[in-house]
Amino acid sequence: MYRWEITRAALAQRVLAIVRSDSYDHAHATADSLLSAGITSLEISLTTPFALEAVTTLIREVGDDAVIGAGTVLDGASARMAVDAGARFLVSPSLDPEVIRTGHRYGLPVFPGVATPTEAVRAMELGADALKLFPASAYGPRWVSDVRAALPQAAVVPTGGVTLAEAPDWIAAGAVACGMGSALSEGDRDTVGKRAAELLARLADVAPPLDVAHEPY
Repeated sequence: MYRWEITRAALAQRVLAIVRSDSYDHAHATADSLLSAGITSLEISLTTPFALEAVTTLIREVGDDAVIGAGTVLDGASARMAVDAGARFLVSPSLDPEVIRTGHRYGLPVFPGVATPTEAVRAMELGADALKLFPASAYGPRWVSDVRAALPQAAVVPTGGVTLAEAPDWIAAGAVACGMGSALSEGDRDTVGKRAAELLARLADVAPPLDVAHEPY
């Protein structure tokens, strides 16, 4: 698969779920609840114990039904380990050129963290496939619309403090997707399922999901 195909699939639902936990078992259970709820794209944060093992296990379990990536990838070494674990994309809270180079060397899209227009331009110059605005809680949807007025080519994914109530506003402002963690995944399986269904419906009302039906993940 080409990087652009993976990027499109990863952002198709306009939401990128984030799993960050204090144990492998809890991370796997959380990911399973999200996937069962219909979420088709999620990242396992490398701050989670045995995160790479979780990535490998989930990919083996879901096959082509979802896109599983690695998050909080801070350097080239971590990026290469995520590649070896089978991650389909890499996400970072910061902008490290080596993470982008490593991901691209092996055909993986990379979504680095940015917080200013200068960082956004630099990330695009380095070939970033999308831009993780982090932490989104320090800004607001207006940041996306203002920045994209000058940089309409910027594919922004606000992450960090995005709530279910605010997610549609971010998409309406021009964000390509929202990164969401505990706001989406807290609770039992039924709660997560209902929350995910509501979120996907509200996001689809603002912007239709990207059509990837003809493309394998």
